[in-house]
Amino acid sequence: MKMAYRSDIGRIRLVNEDRAWTEQTDTDLVVAIVADGMGGHQAGDVASQLAVDTFREALQGTPSTLTLDERKILIRQAILQANEAVYDMASRNKQYHNMGTTVVAALLQAENGVIGHIGDSRAYKWRDGVLSQLTEDHTLVNELVKSGQITAEEAVNHPRRNVLTRALGTDELVEVDVRGIPWAPDDLLLLCSDGLTTMVSEEQISQTLQEDELDLDAKADRLVSLALQAGGDDNITVVLLHHADDTEQEE
Repeated sequence: MKMAYRSDIGRIRLVNEDRAWTEQTDTDLVVAIVADGMGGHQAGDVASQLAVDTFREALQGTPSTLTLDERKILIRQAILQANEAVYDMASRNKQYHNMGTTVVAALLQAENGVIGHIGDSRAYKWRDGVLSQLTEDHTLVNELVKSGQITAEEAVNHPRRNVLTRALGTDELVEVDVRGIPWAPDDLLLLCSDGLTTMVSEEQISQTLQEDELDLDAKADRLVSLALQAGGDDNITVVLLHHADDTEQEE
């Protein structure tokens, strides 16, 4: 497995409220998470860091013998534990009132994987030249598109495109979307915050991922650079996981 992780504050924001973590465990499980925090007075970075830390602790020591269904339960439980931790801190501290975060996470084995998410941070899979979005944004504009009130093109520049319908930590109870995915040699998984996807088109992402002369780190750098060139309106975080024989991680 090859892994690359990049995060950039962008050109507008004063604080990077994105957090991410990825690791290949001793049992050959690959775990990754991206969280995009929100909340005033730097509460967003507190929320995203707490979510990542809680998720990581919940998955420590996970055996590789778990079935796909067991890993679905595990990733849901880990994200719900993160929700509980963030909600509890926000409830007990006035300065963190209403803080929250998006989350998109992956738990991968050799043949398959599990994706869990809340919010509008996304997961994509790249296989055989085709980019597939694995997550569905929990946003107001996505609900409007699904109901036919606006078009997908109108959603791109909609004034309320950043309004989430679901986030981690803002409510005591939250629903986590979880799905299993096939995971085969040479597949590539992209986890990212919306600082990438609001600035960079899926066509540009595809063009970057198919560049054979770029290694995984260079592809992550290219994606962040494209978002910055397009304006860098938000923090940008990219995690790339490549189903390859050798193992390396660059940060």
